[in-house]
Amino acid sequence: QVQLVESGGGLVQAGGSLRLSCAASGSILRFNTMGWYRQAPGKQRELAAGITSGGNTNYGDSVKGRFTISRNNAENTVYLHMNSLKPEDTAVYYCNVNGRSFDYWGQGTQVTVSS
Repeated sequence: QVQLVESGGGLVQAGGSLRLSCAASGSILRFNTMGWYRQAPGKQRELAAGITSGGNTNYGDSVKGRFTISRNNAENTVYLHMNSLKPEDTAVYYCNVNGRSFDYWGQGTQVTVSS
């Protein structure tokens, strides 16, 4: 059984920074994509950033240039460094790990950006 444990959410003022962490425990196939999705109240869940096991990254348009995703393959951990945060970044952020035959989600961590 795979579990994703997220940490690092919280309240921050606009312009500030936060770092989210997600540690995956259990058996995960070596080749996978790890990422962060977010869901604001009344909106659909959207991709914030993703990174493959080979290090290729992709970002949602609204976070490009402000967020950076990274991962530690040896520890099955993914990070999301969020800079220049805006009130519209307020959402529940979910960690995701997926591959050809699996798709796991974390429980979500709240990020609130005050103006």
